[in-house]
Amino acid sequence: MNTDYQNKFYTSISKYYSEIFPYKPVQLNFVKKRVGDLEGKEILDIGCATGELAFQLANCGAKVKGIDLNEDLLGQASLKNSHQNIQFKSGNMLDLENDFYPVQFDAVLCFGNTLVHLNTIKLIEQMLKGVYTVLKAGGHFLLQILNYDYILEQQISELPVIETENIKFIRKYGFENSSSLIYFQTDLVLKKENEIISNKTPLLALKSEELHDLLSQTNFADIKLFSNFKMEPFGGEHLPLVASCRK
Repeated sequence: MNTDYQNKFYTSISKYYSEIFPYKPVQLNFVKKRVGDLEGKEILDIGCATGELAFQLANCGAKVKGIDLNEDLLGQASLKNSHQNIQFKSGNMLDLENDFYPVQFDAVLCFGNTLVHLNTIKLIEQMLKGVYTVLKAGGHFLLQILNYDYILEQQISELPVIETENIKFIRKYGFENSSSLIYFQTDLVLKKENEIISNKTPLLALKSEELHDLLSQTNFADIKLFSNFKMEPFGGEHLPLVASCRK
């Protein structure tokens, strides 16, 4: 995992992250449907970014640990979304077994295409083993990446542009033959400043069957794949891949 690429990318857009990726209530509703009543539940939010979802979970009574590698995002999380039931801290999703206790959490979340910043299957296996270790028996692991089956089959080279009054976020994919890596290329246009922040970071194009097999090999049960947080069936021409499973 190339943390230098990632840190550069997220630091450069951190000031605008909440505007690019605002909180979506459908995520909270999904967690509630899978986990149930959140009151008193211990939840780990991997890749918590600026903490909007963690804040909403805490408002529902959950006790949340939010981890991220980027200090700029964590700084904003602590500033904008602090809550007595949340602890934000710097943390690597490959170090879960060192940073937390076994069977500590009722649920572990990893949304926002965070998982595929791990650039090899071996690293994803390590991460999933850590998730399994820190989950309580029967605990939920909820995951969201993109549907790389569709992206690879159709060679989707550009994602929908995100635009607000202040910014325009342009997202493109670069493909390499015979490589499982694709390159996420972004241009963040700051309208008022008349400035463009450009970045490029590698991602692992993890297919749905590969993900299902990895979850199964880690001994997760009740594995379900969806096309969105509304839990519609997976498959076809859609960008999200949402997964739910249990220890």
